[in-house]
Amino acid sequence: MKQKLISLAAGLLLLGAIGVHADEPMKIRVGWVNVPNELTPILFAKPGIAKHQGVSYVFEPMHYDGTPLMTTALAAGELDIASFAFSSFGLAVLNAGMDDLRIIADGIEDGVPGYYSGDFLVRKDSSIRTIEDLKGKVLAPSVFGAVNDLTIRAMLRQHHLDDKKDVTMVEVKLPNMKAMLADRKVDLISSVPPFVYDPELQEMSRRLFTVHDTLGKTQMTVWTAREDFLKKNRVALVDFLEDEIRALHWYLDPKNHDEMVRIVADFTKLPPARLVDWVLTKRDYYHDPDGVPDLQALQRNLDTETKLGLLKAAVDVQKHADLSLVKEAGKRLK
Repeated sequence: MKQKLISLAAGLLLLGAIGVHADEPMKIRVGWVNVPNELTPILFAKPGIAKHQGVSYVFEPMHYDGTPLMTTALAAGELDIASFAFSSFGLAVLNAGMDDLRIIADGIEDGVPGYYSGDFLVRKDSSIRTIEDLKGKVLAPSVFGAVNDLTIRAMLRQHHLDDKKDVTMVEVKLPNMKAMLADRKVDLISSVPPFVYDPELQEMSRRLFTVHDTLGKTQMTVWTAREDFLKKNRVALVDFLEDEIRALHWYLDPKNHDEMVRIVADFTKLPPARLVDWVLTKRDYYHDPDGVPDLQALQRNLDTETKLGLLKAAVDVQKHADLSLVKEAGKRLK
């Protein structure tokens, strides 16, 4: 009898341990590159927004220098949600063999009428006036395979220049672009907020073209995850996306602009005066307030890559999209 009681007690303890483990919030690791183009690491800086944080999930933002670097992390199981540029998304599906990759939410959109589009700058005193003048020059994308790299190559090919023979391409991290242009180590840089609004950069540079000039409206980035991860963790992910959309609404609300600027300034270490006139306004990228990406624009972007020979085959966006989670999350806030 005593032995049976001991066994029963041990069983109850085991079941209790399993129950505690099962109730633990799930960790969600989300990749990001640049704030405030992405809000990921400051998403829940405003207290009270993340109502499910610590209950059904624990949020862990993870920084990468460029979206291509997230491919390796996602493949290795070191990342759960990747903020992929459309160029990296296509390569992840075709080159990295991630046929199970699914688009789950909006990131940022470029070239939406009335909103910002990514800049490609030359020095004001440069002789470069046309795309053809780039022949023989040194051009600087931030990361090979990123959208700004693709945009440069696409623009060159549209003007019958060979991106491998007619120019030299060098990777330069976004914070270092201004110095490289100022020192004449490169002839053209790519720039995005907040760097593009640096008064010194604006004083010495001029725009040669934009992403919109090259690619039209662009679904610049999308949140993606692997299908098996979505199936196993749907409940927690919908909770997370509900909190993400709630945060997005707060950030985009004009009445919160000053407080939002302070949050961004604290994180980026930029003076609020350098942010107040543009951050999360129409001088910034477009963020869909419901977190829903423009799949038609994304399909056009990927088709352009295929036509230019930058993707080895076509990618069907609809096959790789699962917006059911973000739409379910959005319905909770209506």
